[in-house]
Amino acid sequence: MVVNNPNNWHWVDKNCIDWTKTYFNDNLVGLSAVESPKKVAIDKVSSIEGDVEVSQRKGKVISLFDLKLILGFSGQVEEGKEVKGSILIPELAYDSSEDDLQFEISIFNEDSSNEAIAPFIKANLLPQLRQILIKFGVDLIITNSADIQLPSEKVSSTFTKANQEASIKKDAASKVSSETKAAATSTATPTTQKTTSGASIPRYNTTTLYLEPTFNTTAEQLYITLLDEARIAAWSRSFPIIEKFPPSVGSDYKFFGGSVNGKIIKLVPNEHIVELWRLDDWKSGHYAELDIQLVQGAGETKMTVKFTGIPIGEEDRVRGNFEDYYIRSIKTTFGFGAVL
Repeated sequence: MVVNNPNNWHWVDKNCIDWTKTYFNDNLVGLSAVESPKKVAIDKVSSIEGDVEVSQRKGKVISLFDLKLILGFSGQVEEGKEVKGSILIPELAYDSSEDDLQFEISIFNEDSSNEAIAPFIKANLLPQLRQILIKFGVDLIITNSADIQLPSEKVSSTFTKANQEASIKKDAASKVSSETKAAATSTATPTTQKTTSGASIPRYNTTTLYLEPTFNTTAEQLYITLLDEARIAAWSRSFPIIEKFPPSVGSDYKFFGGSVNGKIIKLVPNEHIVELWRLDDWKSGHYAELDIQLVQGAGETKMTVKFTGIPIGEEDRVRGNFEDYYIRSIKTTFGFGAVL
């Protein structure tokens, strides 16, 4: 409750990233679709990045948010044929419309036997996701506005009180509209269901880190060096846990005695590696995304590294560790370039 904002006149902000993570965990985990023998369900919120704020001035409450979400799913294409993967929502913003929302579906270990799950997800699960995601902005304001403004009965200014009451009516109407639309969707697709999950997800504000080292070797050799068990053992000076080369998409790994661990989520031979990546002392369940692109030049290979989802305050630590224990160690171990 705001106690020093007479008549709700002043600008007041609330950071709502923690509330947002709980909201999506409660509303998305367990979301499912079934059309026997196919079935699929969201089983985790792997990553939430971005900023979420609710603000008020002169009785009006607004929200500003820009988010990127990664969801994990599991299910089956047919009896005995399990499938796992992820759904990336690259942008959910305060001004997004339902049609603006984009989804990128990745299937771990994709082959001809499980590729049919992607169109099934698009037809049966994505419409449910759209309804929940587009309702987020309304729920954000309705739930958090009480923390940043006085109730209207304690406001004496006619101007700010009118603004406040108009905002309340507008938000309530938006909530009713979105709930009615969601109910209609549910009625039209009786094979879908939502189960409740009491699981909690870690709470961090996050940031992004970029690096662009170059190596005096080919993209092929660098790709192998980053994924081959024997080579990782050489440059990490420890025994890694990773599948034999080439490891499969969806497989787990542990480096440096478990100090670094994660999951491989995308591989394009000699070009692109995407992993979920975490330090072992981060809150359980929180992963950054490590995106490595290898760009072959005439006499060297540039490694474009992008970390997203690094907890704020950990940037320098992640940069230092990656530069020392990945880049520098690979160069000195295999002679792939000068160490500065």
